[in-house]
Amino acid sequence: MEAGSSNLPTPTVRYPGRPARVGPVPVFGQTDPVPGPTFHNMADAVAAIGQADTLALPLGPGVPGGFLHALGERDDFTALEVFGALLPDLYQLFMRSGVRYRSGFFGPAERFLRDSGADIDFVPADFRRFEPILQHLRPRVMATAGAMPVDGWVSLSLHAGATVDELHRAAADPSRIVVVEVSEHFPRTLGVEPDHPHRLHVSEIDFLVETDRKPLDLADTEPTDAERAIAEHAMRFFHDGCTVQTGIGGIPNQIATQLALGPYSDLGVHSEMFTTGLMRLHQSGKVSNRKNSEFDGFTPTTFAAGIPDLYRWLHNNTDVRFLPVRLVNSPERIARNRNMVSINGAMAVDLSGQIVADSVLGKQFSGVGGHEDFVSGPGLSASGRSLICLPSTTAVGGTVVSRIVTELPTGSVVSTPRHQVDVVITEFGAAELHGRTIRERARALAEIGHPDFRDALRARAEQWPSD
Repeated sequence: MEAGSSNLPTPTVRYPGRPARVGPVPVFGQTDPVPGPTFHNMADAVAAIGQADTLALPLGPGVPGGFLHALGERDDFTALEVFGALLPDLYQLFMRSGVRYRSGFFGPAERFLRDSGADIDFVPADFRRFEPILQHLRPRVMATAGAMPVDGWVSLSLHAGATVDELHRAAADPSRIVVVEVSEHFPRTLGVEPDHPHRLHVSEIDFLVETDRKPLDLADTEPTDAERAIAEHAMRFFHDGCTVQTGIGGIPNQIATQLALGPYSDLGVHSEMFTTGLMRLHQSGKVSNRKNSEFDGFTPTTFAAGIPDLYRWLHNNTDVRFLPVRLVNSPERIARNRNMVSINGAMAVDLSGQIVADSVLGKQFSGVGGHEDFVSGPGLSASGRSLICLPSTTAVGGTVVSRIVTELPTGSVVSTPRHQVDVVITEFGAAELHGRTIRERARALAEIGHPDFRDALRARAEQWPSD
């Protein structure tokens, strides 16, 4: 079944009845109509999934891990379709016969499942497009993780992403089911009232199950010498009053650390992912969030992952707000930020400036995510900068190869087109491409290649690409 198809499998078993609803969803702050939320047994939630059914999950930190592990104990599925992205753990469910997993973003778990023979396919789409795809597919079961209920409301905790509206639509549809797994270890996070409250009322939830699951512990990675050098080169593009976006990994963490320790102040943050490094930047006192945008006064994000200290810091923290990905990753909204500077990675860059960021010779490695949105968004503003950061080399089968290449190998899949690219940085310097001719761009990229490959890059840069 192709992405976007509405030909979902027809259930072949009778589903259990939907639990009784409390009634209309109350206004936030209204007294809970019952003494407290009614929790359900995990076994009941698992039994509510049909042998042939459709189930959608949030990306990464929003995955209800206890529910998936419990669901994986069943072995009677005939046609269970699961839609998700960036699994935070390995689940037996996806090795079961009759289960197909369609992922919008591969992580270590997806790569392991693929290499182990699981029925898994990649759905090419940027993070924003997950939302209309999900609305079109209309899975019968929506499941998510959340924080413990407070006054009848369940915060969606570490993930807003593309699933918030679909959760509400499923809750309003008697033929669909909403499963929410809550744990005291998941922080209560906030949205923006009144349009994007980042929560569900318990009356919208069919199966509310409590577990002791903890969020993913995404430990800091120690930066390499090359990553430290890249961060040093990147720092010259920052100044007082910049708005910052970073992701995960050695280079983004090193840049966030240097910003936290450095001289710059009055910074803003607007980032698809909120990380441990961005927490430390906030803790440094350098963030004012005077971005001259609709998100002034707080950091907009759509999901968060990091170390346990990050989750404790996020609990009830009004400085960070979780919003749907269609808002956070909107290039036009990104462009409105004062002096926007985005940090993204790449696996390879050719002399035309084409970026390969999510696959290796056509074999899926990660996903599209918000890469192109945060590359293109700053370019819509005269003061914005977009930095693509990568080490100049990598090892393939014990052989060192250049990641700045003359031309992309046959079979490569381009993630971001050349006309979106502004600055490319390796440990040997920064190549500024925006507004330059194809020959000037190729020469600039050759100069930041590793010395062992630089002469060949320089020679090719005089020939390709051409006018």
